[in-house]
Amino acid sequence: MKELVEYIARGVVNQPEEVEVDEVLDEMGIILKLKVSPEDKGRIIGKQGKVVEAIRTLLRVMAIREEKKVRLEVVD
Repeated sequence: MKELVEYIARGVVNQPEEVEVDEVLDEMGIILKLKVSPEDKGRIIGKQGKVVEAIRTLLRVMAIREEKKVRLEVVD
């Protein structure tokens, strides 16, 4: 799942070398923390949050197949 988020994020942003995804396990499941350059934060969120919601939807589908719970957070 981490690789999927990295792949999509690198395709959306202008500075793909700045993309970092950290995977954290907690009692609720997996948290993926996506970090991009400040200039690209708007690109990854998209108008009205549509880009990040599309990524989250893909993650949900993948998580259901693997019977896991996953969340995506965009961090500074």
